[in-house]
Amino acid sequence: MLCPNRDHNLEKALFYNVEVDYCPECLGVWFDKNELQWARDSKDEQLNWVDVDLWRDKGKFKTHRINKRCPVCRIPFFEISYDSKASVKVDFCKHCQGVWLDRGEFKQIMVYLKKKADYEILHRYTKNLAVQLWEVFAGPEKFREELSDFFMLLKLFNYKFVVQHPYLNSMIENSQK
Repeated sequence: MLCPNRDHNLEKALFYNVEVDYCPECLGVWFDKNELQWARDSKDEQLNWVDVDLWRDKGKFKTHRINKRCPVCRIPFFEISYDSKASVKVDFCKHCQGVWLDRGEFKQIMVYLKKKADYEILHRYTKNLAVQLWEVFAGPEKFREELSDFFMLLKLFNYKFVVQHPYLNSMIENSQK
């Protein structure tokens, strides 16, 4: 496979417990379908419940065809702006659903997802809890993984609640005694 940026051969490497292809020249990384999600899950399991679906909400991203080519299919990539508020742009192959990230873009995605998760836990907790509960039975991941995501969301909310509202939390704990 050839690097989309420099036409050098890609090499294999372990990236957060996922075997990916990378360019030793530009340090870009190629993720086959689902590998970006697996790397994210391995890097920070508290973000498992936050979906990385780049194409789920059409109103949140912009896309256009670019001259770079997929290292697998050799067809032109589509550049996707990862959410309208994020500065990260990823190169996506609509044929094989692989993702090319230039140097530093994985870190930018992780920072964005952490901020999004913090906001979602505190401001849209009930909605997210309902969505995660629905996904336990409807997918898209396996039942066990979806159930794990649901419990992670409950656990994170408890942590955020204790930190954000220590006085209220102590009142609740005292009333249970």
